[in-house]
Amino acid sequence: MTDTQNRVAPINIRARTTQRNLIDKAAARLNKNRSDFMLEVACREAENILLDQRLFLVDDKTCKTFTAIVNAPVKDNSALRKLLRDNAPWEE
Repeated sequence: MTDTQNRVAPINIRARTTQRNLIDKAAARLNKNRSDFMLEVACREAENILLDQRLFLVDDKTCKTFTAIVNAPVKDNSALRKLLRDNAPWEE
């Protein structure tokens, strides 16, 4: 993420000197500058938080549609059957 041409939304934060030094040290370890490192780490954590959602609020119609799909009989899928039958690569 070193291309700064498309960056138009500034983000400013204040940190303690010790926090900045820690971030700089980690960024240097990855050969990144502070901004690139912070954006990468912040975006990764934001994605993890959003992907970890466990509660979804939906209306009754959406809930019924979802429940019907989940409870529907599974269609035959030979590729999935083969995948489940084969050993994992570390088991071979």
